Amino acid sequence: MLGCAPVAAQTEAPYPGVLELHVDATNVGQKIFAVHERIPVTAGGLTLLYPEWRLGTHAPAGFLLSQFAGLVLHADHQRLEWQRDPLNVYAFHVEIPAGVTSLDADFEFLSPLDGAEGAIVATPAMLAIHWEALFLYPDGYYAARITAKPSITLPRGWQFAGALETAGEDGASVTFKPVNLEELVDSPVYAGEYYKRIDLDPGSRTPVFLDMVADSPAALEATPQQLEAHRALVQQAYKLFGSHHYDHYDFLMALSDEFSFSGLEHHQSGENGVRTTYFSDWDKQQMWRSNLVSHEYVHSWDGKFRRPAGQLTTNFNRPMQDSLLWVYEGGTSYWGHVLGARSGLVQASQMNEALAATAALYDHRVGRSWRSLADTTNEPIITRRSPLGWVSWQRSEDYYSEGELIWLDADTKIRELSGEKRSLDDFARGFFGVQNGRHAPLTYTFDDVVRGLNAVQPYDWATFLRARLEGHGPGAPLDGVTRAGWKLVYAEQPTAYFKDAEAYRKVSDFSYSVGLVLGEEGGIAAVLWDSPAFKAGLSVGFHVLAVNGRAYKPDVLKAAITAAKDGQEPLELLVRQADRFSTVRLDYHDGLKYPRLERIAATPDRLAKIFQPLN
Repeated sequence: MLGCAPVAAQTEAPYPGVLELHVDATNVGQKIFAVHERIPVTAGGLTLLYPEWRLGTHAPAGFLLSQFAGLVLHADHQRLEWQRDPLNVYAFHVEIPAGVTSLDADFEFLSPLDGAEGAIVATPAMLAIHWEALFLYPDGYYAARITAKPSITLPRGWQFAGALETAGEDGASVTFKPVNLEELVDSPVYAGEYYKRIDLDPGSRTPVFLDMVADSPAALEATPQQLEAHRALVQQAYKLFGSHHYDHYDFLMALSDEFSFSGLEHHQSGENGVRTTYFSDWDKQQMWRSNLVSHEYVHSWDGKFRRPAGQLTTNFNRPMQDSLLWVYEGGTSYWGHVLGARSGLVQASQMNEALAATAALYDHRVGRSWRSLADTTNEPIITRRSPLGWVSWQRSEDYYSEGELIWLDADTKIRELSGEKRSLDDFARGFFGVQNGRHAPLTYTFDDVVRGLNAVQPYDWATFLRARLEGHGPGAPLDGVTRAGWKLVYAEQPTAYFKDAEAYRKVSDFSYSVGLVLGEEGGIAAVLWDSPAFKAGLSVGFHVLAVNGRAYKPDVLKAAITAAKDGQEPLELLVRQADRFSTVRLDYHDGLKYPRLERIAATPDRLAKIFQPLN
């Protein structure tokens, strides 16, 4: 057995030579990616690392290692035995014989076959190349100082897109220009049998493309108005930030009911997994567009160019620090929604309704009594984004949308203090829009954010932010909603946004009445902590079979909740948990409750101003 060496100290010196990396991606039927690497080496002990931390997910991607298989190493036609480090399972030790100058590594990435194993990234019609799953690299060097020459072989006839520059094509194989490993990992490739590219900024010296792969040619068809909204997104982003930090940008979009990778940001591209009906059912897709396409695009500025200092590590096996995700993700959620409305990707009225849904969700996040929003930035590392049984009490990655409420609060505060002369747009331009054309990340700290806000509008921003990040409520930080001229109220009828969200999630949401979210067949998908349903002993895992003696349907439960307003008898639910049946009673008499925003009389409508397109 080989001895296990400690992980090497790192040097900023460039790694000698170029890693040659080839991925055979033709086996889409079995979803197997075959990898061959040739790594320049010298004699002696060598440690190869498999990437542990996945950029943009804010946590180790442990499932990737579980799908790494078949590793065989050769040098000069001689097989070399490797040994995994028992204390660092991402590290592989090998002894390089004298006289050997290159090491050949072969392995497979067995991508998920179904959703239980992870996101589906290969189907008979499309695939995504995520490079971090497809190489080993030598320890002891900064990832940005290791150069790789990547190439792929695709199913014959498929077309591809991504941020990498093409060096040459030979039939179904394509070779890309050499890049360092950081750039490689930040440059996924999408490919498919059915492909279409749309120029979103014609004539620009820094082009922006919408690159689409789909289950069928029909799903690629968009109207001129739909494409114009995507073009407007680009222009509104330029007007907001006043800069860009890419040579070209690609919206990589998979329109599929099989491919299930939803979204991830990159510096010169964004991954957007949507349903096949993205264009054909346009009016009912606003919720998805407002949370994905514009969001991932904003990340080119917020998260990729300007990056929290703790997120910039020297390689993919050094831990990241997530404490500023309320800026990285919360700020991006805010500007993503704002740009979605300004561009026409979504209607401003829908954004009002979306804001109501967000405000209600976090106003009922009772877990804030024990856990601050700041602590939720640790959530990706704690749970690796696994499902939670009691999310309203445990809290989840609340820094996204509750972070958005904080940025709305800051925006309206700046507008109020400046007499409407300045806004958070000025902060976006001054903080993220600097050094136009620069690609290298520019890091920031909490104090940098405070200074940036003070440069726009003097105020005690440190106290403002810490009170919202470290406080315990009660309730969500809704001062921004109020200062925008609106208040959160509840009505007996859902908004169009709320109904679309229910349809998209395939649930019936009674969170704000009895405290239940139910799936299509009556399965309980969520129970609000301390709600009537919670107090009755219900949880995920129960199925509602009948309401007041009638077979469960969403409308039956709605009618029963409405009828209970005029009576004193509790609602009676017949439920099943595994093979046990029981009757539970919900003593609730306040009717149906769905969130919406209501104008506050005689106040300025700052929300309308925020969503207004920039000239």
